[in-house]
Amino acid sequence: MAALADRVRGSGRIAAGLLLNLLVSICIVFLNKWIYVHYGFPNMSLTLVHFVVTWLGLYVCQKLDMFAPKSLPPSKLLLLALSFCGFVVFTNLSLQNNTIGTYQLAKAMTTPVIIVIQTFCYKKTFSTKLQLTLWVGAKQHELQVNSMQLLYYQAPMSSAMLLVAVPFFEPVFAEGGIFGPWSVSALLMVLLSGVIAFMVNLSIYWIIGNTSPDPLSINQGLGMLCTLFGILAYTHFKLSEQEGSKSKLVQRP
Repeated sequence: MAALADRVRGSGRIAAGLLLNLLVSICIVFLNKWIYVHYGFPNMSLTLVHFVVTWLGLYVCQKLDMFAPKSLPPSKLLLLALSFCGFVVFTNLSLQNNTIGTYQLAKAMTTPVIIVIQTFCYKKTFSTKLQLTLWVGAKQHELQVNSMQLLYYQAPMSSAMLLVAVPFFEPVFAEGGIFGPWSVSALLMVLLSGVIAFMVNLSIYWIIGNTSPDPLSINQGLGMLCTLFGILAYTHFKLSEQEGSKSKLVQRP
């Protein structure tokens, strides 16, 4: 009975983590799109804010004794920090320049594209238990750290990388830059986006560290195809509606 109770509690925690990740992931997509459309906040600077707030949030958690930092060699985290940094920047760039439907489609195709690249470029094979937790899960097991301990070191490294890169791609102190003249409402929305990003990052690391890939069954494969078809259909109809609205506006005398 004790073992069964432990399994139930473990499953409950994972379900709660998945639900939290789902909710905050949906929130941050719509919030970031709102920030891009209504305020024009620069993409890389917004990502920098996300990583800084994530590190500050973890610093507060550490001070509250929610976890104990573990000394890690920076060289072991460099590739992870760079990969996660690039992933977030480019997904945000996609969201900034595309509709939400197109963004979701591109994001859903990330995993299949990774499999194709690793299969054809690196001659890597995948078993039925698809090892898709490529960087984060492997690093947690390699370094024997939990999600908070790993993110506590990864977030500031990614922040430092973006701090160096931002001046080359975006204004810094001028209008439209991260330290430019922004309204109070814009700053509050950006700060809220950073807090939600902290929750997204932490829940992603926690889920990957506490779960493992399942065997890919026929039903799961069909479910993935249905999801992609749904995103494609949504994007098509949404773009058609937008084109129809533009045509009506042009035809008005």
